[in-house]
Formats: sequence, C-alpha cells, structure tokens
Amino acid sequence: MLKKLIVAAAMLLTSVSTLVSAADEVNVYSYRQPFLVEPMFNKFTEQTGIKVNVVFAKKGMAERLAREGQYSPADILLTTDISRLIELQDKKLLQAVNSQVIDGAIPAHLRDDNNQWFSLTTRVRNIYSAKRMGDVALNYEDLALPKYKGRICTRSGKHPYNVALVASMVAHHGEAKTQEWLEGVKENLARKPQGNDRGQVQAIHQNLCDLAIGNSYYFGKMINDEKQKVWADAVNINFPNQANRGAHINVSGMAMAKYAPNQTAALALMEFLVSEQAQQMYAEVNMEYPVRAGVKRSALVDSWGEFTADDLSLATIAKHRKTALMLLDKVQFDL
Repeated sequence: MLKKLIVAAAMLLTSVSTLVSAADEVNVYSYRQPFLVEPMFNKFTEQTGIKVNVVFAKKGMAERLAREGQYSPADILLTTDISRLIELQDKKLLQAVNSQVIDGAIPAHLRDDNNQWFSLTTRVRNIYSAKRMGDVALNYEDLALPKYKGRICTRSGKHPYNVALVASMVAHHGEAKTQEWLEGVKENLARKPQGNDRGQVQAIHQNLCDLAIGNSYYFGKMINDEKQKVWADAVNINFPNQANRGAHINVSGMAMAKYAPNQTAALALMEFLVSEQAQQMYAEVNMEYPVRAGVKRSALVDSWGEFTADDLSLATIAKHRKTALMLLDKVQFDL
C-alpha cells in the first residue's frame, strides 16, 4: 500500500511539474510603477500569448523573496536603481542569465559581469540650477565649494540615488577625498536633507536654495505636470562633469529570480524588454534614456541636448556602496 502511495505521489508531482513548465505565464515582482510597465507587458502578451502576472511594491522585495525561498513564484524582478539590484545579488536571490539577445542589446558596463542583473534604462543624476544664476557649468565636486554655502538642497544622502552617486565619487577619488567632499556639501546645505527630487526643484522655485541634485526624468515629469511646471520653469538642467569624466548615471534594471519556476517564459520577457519596441516605450512614457543603441529618445528628453556620460562600470560603483553608506553616516549627512 505504501509503495502504491509513493508511486501515486510521484506521478502527481510529475503532472504538476509538467503543468508549471508548460504554463504560458510569467510572474514579475516590480518596483516600477504600473503605468510604465503594464503597456509593455500587454504588448508582450499580445505577441507571445504569455500572460504576465505582476506584484507591485515600493519596498521589501528582497525580504519577501528570502521569506518565500525555493517556493517563491517570482520569475523576473524589476527595480528602480542599481542599489536594489545589488541588494538582491548580495542576498543571493538571483541567478545568471545567458542570452546573446540581451548581451547584444546592453553595453557591458551596464550589466553584471556574471550576468545576474541587467540595466533597462538610464537616467542622469543632474544638478539643477536656478535660472537667476544664468548659465553655469558644474561638476559634482563643485557642490563642496565655499561659494555655495547655504545654497544647496537635496533629499536624504542615504536614498539609493544619492548612495550610488557617492559610491561613484569613492570610485573616482577614494575614501578620504570623498569624505572631505561630503563634509563640504553638508556645510553648503540650505536645509536638512528632506523630501524627494521634485521637492528640491520646488525649493529652488521658492528661493530656498540655488542648486539641487535630482534625476533627469523628474524634470520631464514636472514640465508635463500642470501644477509643477512652474517649478521646472525656474531651473536649468545641467549635465555635470562635461569637461572631464562625464555625468553619473543610474539605471532601472531586471534580473531573474533564483528559483524562477517559469524560466523559458521569463527569458522571453527579458529579451522583449531590451527589444527596440519596448525600449522605445520606456523612452516615451518615463522620459528615460534607452540602453539599446539606436533607439530614439523622447522629443522632450532630446531637447535637453547631448551629454557625455560617465562610463564607469556599474559593477565597480556597486563595490563601493557600503563605503558610501559608511561615509554618509560618518559625516552625519542627514542630521
């Protein structure tokens, strides 16, 4: 009797496994907002017949995946910045993906050396300046100059966008000089770090400061917002370090979950997301820069002009993330 039960259980497991592997669906955990990714998922389903199930979240992805372990239904993970990709990697929640399609679409410095994560779009960490200042050419290093004392606004230094910027400074200048720079920037703050990127541009409009740090796509969002357009009209968007290494960029990205149950469908979706069609949708909807060469920017983004981007590998920046956090605590940047 026991032998029959074991055989029956084995047959049931085989049947379930067949259903799972044959299922025409893929499960996504996403930090990206619905308005941005759902149109692409709908287009993917229309073209392939593969259904996309999405769990949207603002935080806690790594904790959820760790809790679910090998029973997690997650196939693909979408994040809003490099820091969250590295968090997932550090906690061993990802698996390598080998795809000539993906490798051919994404430049080497915008993907993991071991193929565990891949960039989908880029955005610049710009310096916004009050139009009352006129045209200015700025480096990130300039934010620590004494002439800007009491004139700079920023969100929390420990927000992932700023952590990545600080990590890039460590990569370029070393720990000691980056600490000195952070101390200078803190000394120049007009107020305690607070709010989000748009809030810093609002502060310039309100004459609370003259310079602010913020991602490029927020400029486009403010321009297209009836209430916030007046904030955007008060500033110029500057691409830093154009006379030397280029502007720091961050990314949105994707990865395959360690225990992805629908790997074939997941790979199909990942390859779709780096296609010309999906990259163009990203560019138009969220005013980000496509990672795939040859894909046009949105007309609004293109109007901001050409710029040189820092080609420092994101993997290199990621290695300095913990040092960046340590330095931000050491100088008590947010206090």
